[in-house]
Amino acid sequence: MPNDDPPGGDAMSDGLMSDRPTSDGPTSDEIVSIAPATGKELWRGRIGDIDELVQRARRAWANWAAQSLTTRIELVRRFANEVRKEQDAFAELIARETGKPLWEARTEVESVIAKVEISVRSYAERTAQRRLDSAMQGTTALRHKPHGVMAVIGPYNFPALMPSGQIIPALIAGNAVIFKPSEKTPAAGEFLVRCFHRVGIPANIIQLLIGGPPQGAQLVAHDGVDGVLFSGSSNVGIAINRKLAGNPGKIVALEMGGNNPIIAWDTPKLHDAAALIVQSAFTSAGQRCSNARRLIVKSDLYDALVGEVKKLTARLIVGAPFDDPQPYMGPVIDNAAAEGLSDSFVHLLSSGGRPIKHMVRLDPDLPFVSPAIIDTTAIAERPDLELFGPLLQVIRVDDFDAAIAEANNTRFGLSAALIGGTPQDYNRFWANIRAGIVNWNRPTNGSSAGAPFGGLGLSGNNRPGAFYAADYCAYPVSSAEMEQPRANIGIGLRDE
Repeated sequence: MPNDDPPGGDAMSDGLMSDRPTSDGPTSDEIVSIAPATGKELWRGRIGDIDELVQRARRAWANWAAQSLTTRIELVRRFANEVRKEQDAFAELIARETGKPLWEARTEVESVIAKVEISVRSYAERTAQRRLDSAMQGTTALRHKPHGVMAVIGPYNFPALMPSGQIIPALIAGNAVIFKPSEKTPAAGEFLVRCFHRVGIPANIIQLLIGGPPQGAQLVAHDGVDGVLFSGSSNVGIAINRKLAGNPGKIVALEMGGNNPIIAWDTPKLHDAAALIVQSAFTSAGQRCSNARRLIVKSDLYDALVGEVKKLTARLIVGAPFDDPQPYMGPVIDNAAAEGLSDSFVHLLSSGGRPIKHMVRLDPDLPFVSPAIIDTTAIAERPDLELFGPLLQVIRVDDFDAAIAEANNTRFGLSAALIGGTPQDYNRFWANIRAGIVNWNRPTNGSSAGAPFGGLGLSGNNRPGAFYAADYCAYPVSSAEMEQPRANIGIGLRDE
């Protein structure tokens, strides 16, 4: 594959980058990050002490919560300015560590900056203070309190944006945060936390936990953690939910991905429809929780539309983050993911799938895979899994009711889209589809940060993030208040 060197040198200037070969594996107390596009070591760091981090956070959070809301908002706005100042270096680091194209990494950093003002507006709207006055009954006041110490567990596909969408509202609300980035993208997590510290947010209020799955499990279960905000796979989210089922006092917000459907119906605009389908399926190398996994097509539209989708997919450039011209998609996160996707494609073929565009490993030593399309109409029991990569299944149906039924044939419920159709078709689709994000003539991904983001079933636990993240970062407190005690008992008393 082409060279992965960024323009202008390393993404960080403090010596954290390394070109040590991957054969120098981590010690038992280290995490090592490998650049997907090169296979070279990018970063390594020691696994954190969870008890120590939690103790520091518990000692510090009350003082942070006692700061005025204005002070906390001012500090997170300074954070946005710090990220803006470092956005080129940050984007280059994200591109290296995730393998995503530089243009996409830049978009992620810009979204982190925008997340601050969105979170400020969200806090004002979703957790506003209110008073209901009554002359005889005093005042009923509604205010919100922070939970305390929040654990934020981030994914590798958006190592800056997804955790920022939880860390920022948690800090605004007055919580302390312990952030555990994915063990596959710890360098981006470290860079993010450093930006918070540089603007004066106390080091004990936002702390970085380096670690793998065992450390994540320990953090989730720790008695000193008051809330868990998780983005990642359904298997891990279910394990978190099960672990904390007996502890209803700990707030839990789970964002767990989807087996998302996109229905293509009557439309003369085949090229536009194909572009929306390709964007839905293959943006970020298929490594977004909101990517389309299943294309459900009306039978008499099948040949023409699938032909357009195949033709456009064949034109997509797969390459390294800093290639020129820029690729549409980079590698998947590692060789294990690439092998799993290749195995899944073969399994679908052996189960009765018909290949439309084969998945190809473009480099035997690196996780570059070509986007693949397979017709799974003939598979009697299609696997209800989130195949996290550039693999699109196509299913042919004869009528709209069958299309909706097939779209709902999943335990997940994150995102769904209808391409084409009439307003009446969309009304039926919207009313009957089971998903937290429902779009018409738009991709399944790329939702607005000014709206809630989340799903149901195996996609989440009905605590949507994005604009609604403020809901799980503070809890409402209702107070009946009078300046002087005033009361009497008017019934049920004996005479004096």
